[in-house]
Amino acid sequence: MKICFWGNISGALNGKTDGGGELQLGLLAKALARGGNEVVVIDYEVEEDYITEDGIKVFKIEGWNTGIRVIRSFTHRLPKLYKSLKAQKADVYYCRIRDFRHILAFWAARKVKGKFVLGLASDLDAMNFSMRLKHQYLVSAKGLWSFSSGMLIEIIYPFLLRKSDLVLVQHQGQKNILEKKGIKSIIVSNLIDISKFPTSSGPVQKDFIYIGWLSQRKGFPEFFEIVKKCPKQTFKIVGPPCDKAGYLFYKKLSSFPNVTLLGKLRHSDVLKNIINSQALISTSQMEGFPNVFIEAWACGIPVLSLYVDPGDTIKKENLGIVTHGNQQKLIEAIAINKTNGVFAQRAKDYIERNHILNTNKIKEINSIFRQLINE
Repeated sequence: MKICFWGNISGALNGKTDGGGELQLGLLAKALARGGNEVVVIDYEVEEDYITEDGIKVFKIEGWNTGIRVIRSFTHRLPKLYKSLKAQKADVYYCRIRDFRHILAFWAARKVKGKFVLGLASDLDAMNFSMRLKHQYLVSAKGLWSFSSGMLIEIIYPFLLRKSDLVLVQHQGQKNILEKKGIKSIIVSNLIDISKFPTSSGPVQKDFIYIGWLSQRKGFPEFFEIVKKCPKQTFKIVGPPCDKAGYLFYKKLSSFPNVTLLGKLRHSDVLKNIINSQALISTSQMEGFPNVFIEAWACGIPVLSLYVDPGDTIKKENLGIVTHGNQQKLIEAIAINKTNGVFAQRAKDYIERNHILNTNKIKEINSIFRQLINE
C-alpha cells in the first residue's frame, strides 16, 4: 500500500516541528511506514529529495519558488503541486490541517483511482462557519484579512469533508458533531513517541507551566488574569507572543517576580520543563486534542484547563480539572494542586493505552487504511 502526504512536515519527521498538526502528520507517516507501507511526502520546503530513517521518501517540488511572486501561486505552485501529487499514483492521499490546496490531493486521488483521507486537527474543523468566525477569524492576529484569505478554505473544506473516502477524528466529541451532519468518521487518537523523551529521577515539580502561541485566540489574556490573582504560585511560560494581546500581556508579565518567560524552545527542552512542573495550565477556548496535554500526562502531571476537555478525557480519566470558563475555580485548583506518584502512574497508564506509537497502535492504524483500500 502506498500512502502520500503533502505539506511542510519534513521538520516533524526529523524532530523539529513548529505545529501540532505537522507533528501528528509526521507521527502518522511513521506509523504507516513502520507497518510496512510505502510512504511518500511531497514537501514544498525541502531543497533535495531524501529518505528518513523510517524509510519515508520525501520529495521536493521542482521550481516551487520560480515565477512572479504576486501570481506564481496560480501560475506555478498549484499546477506543480498537483502534478507532483498525481505522479505518485498512491493508493491513499492523506491530508490534515484546513487548507484549500487539499482539493489538489483530492483530484489526484480521483485521477489515479486512489482513496482520499481527511484528518481533523481541531474541533473547529468539524464545526459550522459561525464558530470558526468567532474563535478563529475574529481573534486572528491578521484580523478580517484572515477571513478574506480563508474564503477558499470555507468553500472547499466542507466539500472535502463530505466527499472524502474516510474522515479521521481525534476524539468522540468531533465524531458526534460530524454524525449530526451525516458524515461518518473513525477515531484515531493523536500519537506520541516517547522513545526520545527526557527522563528525570528527581523532578523539581514547583512551577505551573503554560505552553503555546501567546495570543488572544489561545486565551493568553485570561491566563494573565489568573497569574495576577495567584501571587504565591510560580509560573513558566513557553512560547512566543504572536498578536497585539500576546505582546501586551507578555510585556506585563515580564515584571512579575513569580513568572519566568522562556520564549520559544526546542521540543526536547519543552519536555524537560514539563517534567519539572506541577501542572499544565490551558486557557484556550477551542482546540482539537492538544499534543501538549498528551505530553503533560506522559510526564505524569495533570492538566488544569479553563475550557478544553477533548472528548471529556480529563473528566473520564481523572487527569486534571476543567472549569468550563470559571476562572475562580481554576485559581482554586492551582492553589490546592499537589503532584503525586499515584496520579503520575494513572496518567502514564492512560497514555500507554491510547496514544503511544507502539506495535498495537501501528497495527490499529494500518488496519484502518487497509480496510479502506479493500472496500
